[in-house]
Amino acid sequence: MGVGMRKKSVARVWLKASLITVLGLLLACGVGIGTWYVLSGPPTSVAAPPRSVPDVPFVPTPHDIVMEMLKLAEVGPNDVVYDLGCGDGRIVVAAAKHFGARAVGVDKDPRRVAESLENVKTNGVEDKVTIIQDDLFNVDLGPATVITMYLLPSVNNALLPRLEKLKPGTRIVSHDFDIDGVIPKKVLRVRSSESHREHTIYFWVVPFEKEGIR
Repeated sequence: MGVGMRKKSVARVWLKASLITVLGLLLACGVGIGTWYVLSGPPTSVAAPPRSVPDVPFVPTPHDIVMEMLKLAEVGPNDVVYDLGCGDGRIVVAAAKHFGARAVGVDKDPRRVAESLENVKTNGVEDKVTIIQDDLFNVDLGPATVITMYLLPSVNNALLPRLEKLKPGTRIVSHDFDIDGVIPKKVLRVRSSESHREHTIYFWVVPFEKEGIR
């Protein structure tokens, strides 16, 4: 190979190496700038704040089961009925309208509270029924002579320490769910003509009788 050809070959090798080096530097710079932008630049989207939701989903108790619950607790005009998680207010309205009791409904969902207030007004029992918008664990249950519930087993169990502190003779009625370790005085199974299924109603009286303790 002549001297001229060798010089041209060396030049091509040098040029190729230079191009590879330049491309490498550009790529490194691009990655670095991209990384810097991702890490230091403003976020492309912001997660929405979590929405407050009730601990228990709203599933209304059929009206005929409501009546059976209140009958089982022998609600009367001298009672104060607290419905925990009152939903649309059907239990407190029935307690006041059909049994003459005073009643308090508790729900933290503003939509359910609005429905309860409308139900109370429609049935003309404003003088007997109070609706409280709050978490049921924040509400003083001391005035209650009857507690009604359609919650979840975990919520029933969490409520137990508070229920145990209620005055002796306070009656507790729960739709479909019991309380772990607490023996009910009565268990009633009723088929609803409204829901077309069998419902279970649990009834206790304070102080509770517990499993393994006689």
